[in-house]
Amino acid sequence: MTVLERGWLSANNIVFAAASGDTQGSAVVDTGYVSHSAQTLDLIDSALQGQPLARILNTHLHSDHCGGNALLQQTYPEVQTFIAPGEAEHIRVWDETKLSYAPTGQGCPRFAITGLLQPGASVCLSGRDWQIHAAPGHDPHSVILFEPESRTLISADALWENGFGVVFPEIEGIAAFDEVAATLDVIEQLQPLTVVPGHGSVFTDAPAALAIARKRLAAFVQSPERHANYAAKVLLKYKLLEWQSISLQDLSLWTHATSYFGLLHQTYFGTQTWQQWLDSLIEGLIASGAAKLQHGAAGAPVLLNQ
Repeated sequence: MTVLERGWLSANNIVFAAASGDTQGSAVVDTGYVSHSAQTLDLIDSALQGQPLARILNTHLHSDHCGGNALLQQTYPEVQTFIAPGEAEHIRVWDETKLSYAPTGQGCPRFAITGLLQPGASVCLSGRDWQIHAAPGHDPHSVILFEPESRTLISADALWENGFGVVFPEIEGIAAFDEVAATLDVIEQLQPLTVVPGHGSVFTDAPAALAIARKRLAAFVQSPERHANYAAKVLLKYKLLEWQSISLQDLSLWTHATSYFGLLHQTYFGTQTWQQWLDSLIEGLIASGAAKLQHGAAGAPVLLNQ
């Protein structure tokens, strides 16, 4: 197993070379964002050292976890692709709204799937059987993978060393904080010794990470608007990472065209005008050091990634 720790925009990739006598072949868990797909291909090829890629496994279908699927499928026409249950029909008809790409304003090239990662079943990776566990919360269809002999957990965005991913169902008005708590309980019961998160470095102190995650969750439960503000800033920063720079006028147009911003503003920040709210988000990114503002060539203000 080779863990490719990626920087944002991409989720980490976990590459499994085929073990001796392994008839199912090599695999990669999660494939990063589309703008990094050429780099993802190079990194996977290097990790596999000449082995062809046989399988793609997606813990969930957010754009940063499956944006490399299409290029990998083009490069390896025989590769099989497996996803968590719940979105197979959305993939078949390629519904970019149901798949979250339109509501987040993010890109993901169309890809095909072979089968499903059914919770309660297992998948063989490098000669070891990895248990598949449902992990709803961040995404209602997400799964995590656990290898019981080494007690290694691939936790996707259900658990990071310092928290967890945005709880996307909450943006749509679907209560999901309880599902986050239940997934953290599942992880605690598994007692992993090593955790490979969707973002950030591999870590070994799962109890400490769980304590941080539960404290963060409790704050969100107590103040849902705090989570909403966090979600809006994450969506904005993520897109800024892709653009690197954008005029404030174009940024305003993009947020108006991106439905998750409309939902967040209507539900949580309706006492502010859209421009007041957007200005507060921009100010928050600048104050945290995540962005800076400067005047472009024509004198118009431009937001820069930092």
